[in-house]
Amino acid sequence: MNLRTASTADAKALLELYAPYVEKTAITFEYVVPTPEEFENRITRTLKNYPYLVAEQNGELLGYAYTGPFVGRAAYKWSAEVSIYIKENKRKMGIGKKLYAALEEISKAQNILNLNACIGYTETEDEHLTNNSMEFHTHMGYTLVGRFHNSGYKFGRWYDMIWMEKLIGEHPDKPLPVVPFSELNDIDYSRHSS
Repeated sequence: MNLRTASTADAKALLELYAPYVEKTAITFEYVVPTPEEFENRITRTLKNYPYLVAEQNGELLGYAYTGPFVGRAAYKWSAEVSIYIKENKRKMGIGKKLYAALEEISKAQNILNLNACIGYTETEDEHLTNNSMEFHTHMGYTLVGRFHNSGYKFGRWYDMIWMEKLIGEHPDKPLPVVPFSELNDIDYSRHSS
């Protein structure tokens, strides 16, 4: 399995991987599967400042993960929001762990100090949402910092949303400037590949 930076050429395959999350789950609160053009635009927008990584094996895309702005105000630029999606039949194979380890390493190189995850949550698991995402993030060292009750409505029922965070650096009085992903050189994904 190899990790690499995504490109717009991956959009079609990544959209096929993502579509079941929209159509069958409350893991994403999106209702409509994006168009291929919109998905290409998302990749392009993300890569200006943040990493967008794919895991592939023998040409098959197994999953992807990326970071993006947290809230979008200047004071938050040392924080980033993480997102991850793994192909339905490839879960629980360590792909997510490798993607997140690479994202964390890149985020540190960017001088980002906090990683935040917005996660659908339910008291009663159903066919649309389990709490596997919360469990995965806990396993990856994230801690629960907030819960919004009945904040997402999908498939005729209400779901909660939780925020989890992982502090990945010291918080000095004067933090180093955040380096856009597009300005990082020589990213080595080999230690996260197998």
